[in-house]
Amino acid sequence: MEKYEKLEKVGEGTYGKVYKAKDKATGQLVALKKTRLEMDEEGVPPTALREVSLLQMLSQSLYVVRLLCVEHIVDGNKKNGGSDSGNGKPLLYLVFEYLDTDLKKFIDSHRKGPNPRPLPPSLIQSFLFQLCKGVAHCHSHGVLHRDLKPQNLLVDKEKGILKIADLGLGRAFTVPLKSYTHEIVTLWYRAPEVLLGSTHYSTAVDMWSVGCIFAEMVRRQALFPGDSEFQQLLHIFRLLGTPTEKQWPEVCSLRDWHVYPQWEPQNLARAVPSLGPDGVDLLSMLKYDPAERISAKAALEHPFFDSLDKSQF
Repeated sequence: MEKYEKLEKVGEGTYGKVYKAKDKATGQLVALKKTRLEMDEEGVPPTALREVSLLQMLSQSLYVVRLLCVEHIVDGNKKNGGSDSGNGKPLLYLVFEYLDTDLKKFIDSHRKGPNPRPLPPSLIQSFLFQLCKGVAHCHSHGVLHRDLKPQNLLVDKEKGILKIADLGLGRAFTVPLKSYTHEIVTLWYRAPEVLLGSTHYSTAVDMWSVGCIFAEMVRRQALFPGDSEFQQLLHIFRLLGTPTEKQWPEVCSLRDWHVYPQWEPQNLARAVPSLGPDGVDLLSMLKYDPAERISAKAALEHPFFDSLDKSQF
């Protein structure tokens, strides 16, 4: 790790600390993610290797944060004069390109501060298109993200580019319910089938999150800000109506289904007053039945994007 000069800690991800650092040779800024890896006798667990090679493959897309390299080091904590191999803890550092902000901070800067203002509609359109491109790319390789949220979408403000981060480490590094700073993992973008305990979920879970993120760019505040799984469901039911078996076959047989208060569906447009008809139509991707949600690939062809110059992507 002598190659990199650590500049500052920029966060604690779900999997470990994240540092902003500089590649001493090139001056390039990078994000170093230190992952706490449970090593077995044979070395790096195969699941982790698979995840990492998957990440490297997926990061060929412009809309996925680029994994530049992986550094496997033995933590040479040799206080008691042990050899490198003896008592060192093996660590895996993932080295990513560095981006200066994320979509949550970006939205916050438009909501708070000296100059609150809506996000320009053309920017919402561009960011959503890039998000759907990135998600379609992952899905075409059979990878679900499963935790899409504004904090995981990095933004290059100068170039107007949005990239998906924190991708797919979920399986090798087992997602904890709390991040290890004891911050509760947010449920605001979680699909109803996941909240109701479905174990078989599909690419549609990511599209639910995309819908929530779309609405949040327009509203500058979360669409469903629940603070427990139960509250989260109630937020969803109050806007979209309590789901029925007719709308969503088998919903009542999901593991955590209970009898809920009966709400009527509200008009979705009222939740996003500044969004035109095409936008509202695309936002209706927030459908209960996962089979009915639009795919990321199909979303790219939606009329909402007709006025976008797609040649730039």
